[in-house]
Amino acid sequence: MVDVSSVNSTRLVDLFAKVLAGGTHHLIRRGFDRGYLAFAEETPGMRGKIDFSSSLKKNLLARGQARCEYEELDYNVLHNRILKTTLERLSLAEGLDTKLREDVREVLRWLRQVDSVRLSSQIFRRVQLHRNNLYYAFLLNVCELIYDQLLVDERSGRCRFRDFLRDENRMNRLFQSFVYNFYKLEQKEFRVAAPRIYWQASPETEEAAEYLPVMQTDVCLTKRERKIILECKYYRETLQSSQYKQTVHSGHLYQLFSYVKNKELDEGWETCEGVLLYPTVNQTLDLSYDIQGHLIRVKTVDLNQSWRQIKRNLLTLVGM
Repeated sequence: MVDVSSVNSTRLVDLFAKVLAGGTHHLIRRGFDRGYLAFAEETPGMRGKIDFSSSLKKNLLARGQARCEYEELDYNVLHNRILKTTLERLSLAEGLDTKLREDVREVLRWLRQVDSVRLSSQIFRRVQLHRNNLYYAFLLNVCELIYDQLLVDERSGRCRFRDFLRDENRMNRLFQSFVYNFYKLEQKEFRVAAPRIYWQASPETEEAAEYLPVMQTDVCLTKRERKIILECKYYRETLQSSQYKQTVHSGHLYQLFSYVKNKELDEGWETCEGVLLYPTVNQTLDLSYDIQGHLIRVKTVDLNQSWRQIKRNLLTLVGM
């Protein structure tokens, strides 16, 4: 949808502005979505249906008028309002490239008929997309990400972009989502899911059962003859350091081993594999172990390379 190769800046606010302005240009060429919205007005003519209760209460009929309610196709639907409000906030963001700020303001002129809306985390859940306007989904995801990261000064209206690259929890979720969706979209051999694994345990009481932690996988790749449990770990340090040497994070290895051992009792999972996948930081890792009949690997993927090479590395990881 958007070619971001021309963005010379490494600032995320510039990248998101480029994506959102370019995506809105795409909508302009395609045509903004419209939807039926409810309107009401006091009029001497007939339109839609008459609200007799309000008309009688205000004595409108005696004056030759009536309160009418009707629906009309309009651009002022919620997804357009969210898009406009996000673009308005971006246009006021500190540090935004001058050319990109002009691009954002240019596409805003095409949304003059659309009202702004007060953004909240809940309002994104209220958007209802269907087959004919599903092309809005990506841009609304970008809008929600921008909403999460823009700090708005209520007095001046200026916005400051909070860099989530420093937030390890957010980046871990982003890395996990990237790997999951990569395998979902870029290959057809494996079925991709993220199922829970249940403890092979027999709690002595119902209360004890409730205290067992959930084993929620990041990515599971399955086909008839092969099963892979892939755990994504986004850390500043790929290895843990002790007094004498560096080793694999013990907690990560224990976690993955618990997954494969509890899953091995399911039919077809007797020799399932496990992978700990990290983004490359200071060194490249390609470690393999046979642990009680399970192949366990610790791998890194260098995200600071071309997309084609990243794709090749991730497909090679699962033997493709």
